[in-house]
Amino acid sequence: MEQMKLDGVGPGTFTVTELTAAIHRLLSFNFDDVRVTGEVSGYKVWTSGHAYFTLKDGAAQIRCVLFRNVARYLKVKPADGMSVRARGSVEVRQERGEYQLVVSGIEPQGEGELQLAFERLKRKLLEEGLFDEDRKRPLPAFPMRIGVVTSPRGAVIRDILSVLGRRWPVAGIRLYPAKVQGDGAVESVCTALGRLGASGWPELIIVARGGGSIEDLWTFNEEAVARAIADCPVPVVSGVGHETDFTIADFVADLRAPTPSAAAELIAPDLAGLLEQIDSLRARAGRAITLGLARMARLIAERGASRPARLVQRMIGRAQQRADELDYALRLAGTRRIGAVSARLDVLDRRLRGQDARLKLSRSRARASVLTGRLDAAITLRVKAGLGRLDRSEARLDGLSPLAVLGRGYAIVTGPPGILRDASDVRCGDELGVRLASGRLGARVESVHPDTPGGTSS
Repeated sequence: MEQMKLDGVGPGTFTVTELTAAIHRLLSFNFDDVRVTGEVSGYKVWTSGHAYFTLKDGAAQIRCVLFRNVARYLKVKPADGMSVRARGSVEVRQERGEYQLVVSGIEPQGEGELQLAFERLKRKLLEEGLFDEDRKRPLPAFPMRIGVVTSPRGAVIRDILSVLGRRWPVAGIRLYPAKVQGDGAVESVCTALGRLGASGWPELIIVARGGGSIEDLWTFNEEAVARAIADCPVPVVSGVGHETDFTIADFVADLRAPTPSAAAELIAPDLAGLLEQIDSLRARAGRAITLGLARMARLIAERGASRPARLVQRMIGRAQQRADELDYALRLAGTRRIGAVSARLDVLDRRLRGQDARLKLSRSRARASVLTGRLDAAITLRVKAGLGRLDRSEARLDGLSPLAVLGRGYAIVTGPPGILRDASDVRCGDELGVRLASGRLGARVESVHPDTPGGTSS
């Protein structure tokens, strides 16, 4: 090591100040950037935010100071018993005659120390109840507004958007860009969670990052990030690393996904599958209605009222045809309305090209969703009105049915000419048939009394 000559040093006598100053210059010149390994002891943070501790090994020790502006950016906070490598410069505190290491950086020695820090924080938050299952919030079954906190570049956001676009394209997605590794990553993730949650827009938030070493994922093992997830007003899904990676964020989040893509899979229902279920239920309902109508038709035919039943069926058929025409007209109007909305959206899209239009585009999508909802409600209302008119027509037809007249005590009399309307159409001795509301009678004409022109029988 290069030796520095002490100015003015030679035979003679020094004052304490002169000697201490000379030693300070010597140490500052030769040890301005050194790296020292050892075990942390007596770590204490003062109210100023500065930390003081001793770094020691089996034979010696050195006092260390860690200033606040350096400590805030450390990946891992030192703790008693931790084996670290500290970087800094040696200086002399002249008023005390002591030398110390002014730390500019510090890191644990090997992955084992990181794991120790991980277990220490995990145990602390577990005791506070941040991992309890009863504080986990349920995720919405059909989320329409999804927030994502991750880096805007890389495969993670592309994978999430791809999965959501395939499974649940009707949802709105809002990305809050954040650093997920390196200096400033903790503050960036905490800020993103805080602002996105406070906005009131998302129904849930995905926090995601791709795989990496334990150092790469350490942002999500920080206490500040864990508390930001716990304090978020909406459910948070953690999709950090690969399937074998576990972080503190996984334990605090309302749901842990093994990968970012899996996080998107877990929160998004399969729209295609839902539509298939709806189509299946619609087909089953149609078959049930058809079967019920067939049974009713067979019952009417068995009771000997096939001709009135055919009349009723024809009238019902006409009413159904009218309902189909109304349904087609409503669907056509809906299609035209949707086409108009789509054309309007296309115009807005062309106007917004070349600029950041995420906010305006989100509002346009929300308005299109509202218009679609109103249109669906209008279609449903019109169909219900048509069905109501159909029900009233059926009721009137039932009132006109000859079977209903028979139920009030009347009868249908048939003779050789057919259904009798005039007594003069039969003669004494003719066989007659009488149809009642329930059953039939056979009769023979004993006397005939036709109405006279004046309206009385002879």
